[in-house]
Amino acid sequence: MAATTFEMDGSVMEGVSVLFRAFFFFLISPIKGLMPQHLSGLELVRDMCNGNLEGATVGSSEITLTPGKIKGGNHVADTRTAGSVGLLMQISLPCALFAQGPSELCLKGGTNAEMAPQIDYTLKVFKPIVERFGVQFDCDLKMRGYYPKGGGEVVLKVNPVKELSPINMTERGNITKIYGRAFVAGVLPFKIFLHYIIYVSIFESTGCIFAGSSLGKKGVYADKVGIEAAEMLLRNIRHNGCVDEFLQDQLIIFMALANGTSRMRTGPITLHTQTAIHMAEQLTNAKFVIRKAEDEHGNNDTYIIECQGVGATNPSL
Repeated sequence: MAATTFEMDGSVMEGVSVLFRAFFFFLISPIKGLMPQHLSGLELVRDMCNGNLEGATVGSSEITLTPGKIKGGNHVADTRTAGSVGLLMQISLPCALFAQGPSELCLKGGTNAEMAPQIDYTLKVFKPIVERFGVQFDCDLKMRGYYPKGGGEVVLKVNPVKELSPINMTERGNITKIYGRAFVAGVLPFKIFLHYIIYVSIFESTGCIFAGSSLGKKGVYADKVGIEAAEMLLRNIRHNGCVDEFLQDQLIIFMALANGTSRMRTGPITLHTQTAIHMAEQLTNAKFVIRKAEDEHGNNDTYIIECQGVGATNPSL
């Protein structure tokens, strides 16, 4: 049977980021061109699936990736900048889950940067939630990396799965734990640290996890950074969903590939999520439905995202 070719336009909605965390192949990149972390991610996927990658350089606006079989083993991806390690993880994890054997991925770049997944969020929120799909992986933070030099390193160990289970996250619970940490890099006086992160999270009895974080900047005092992190956390709790605005779109690919119907309750649907659903429905036969959720608190910004997954299976298991 001839291979199916998909052409995806990265200018649609927010394809600039969603294309590079999506599925096992990418064909048309964002109009603004590839950033170093995008290129590193594409090269990583190429190596993992024994594929052929054409036209991929920093600044490229069109690439072609022809995948082969997804293999396990050891792989390294280095952005050589502060490009997001979290983005590399989002690109590679779905591939590793359907590999022929276990994978060990050494990912190098920035672990904590603006406009990208914080490694702390990945470890404390994304990992325990995505494990509900039957995903098994370990994530070892070897070194933090900050803008502009990067230098961070994370080692990801992933076991392949036969198929993904659907999830149902529609019930809020009682708060059982509040967790917070502050990270500092450098030896300057506390008020003028160049690199510091404040991260706070809340855990609920039903397994819902919410988080807020903020990065320090030159000239911004730590108390303001802490307020920004707390406000982010509270904003998502008040929407009365079970996942926050950041986890929304990150779960779409797993819902699409799972065997069965998944549901998640969330706040306002982000453009990232709309784009992820658009891409998922084009690349698979998964069907998504978004509807207003009944809310006893009268919140009009609460929704249920439902997906009938395609039941993708790993032919090697």
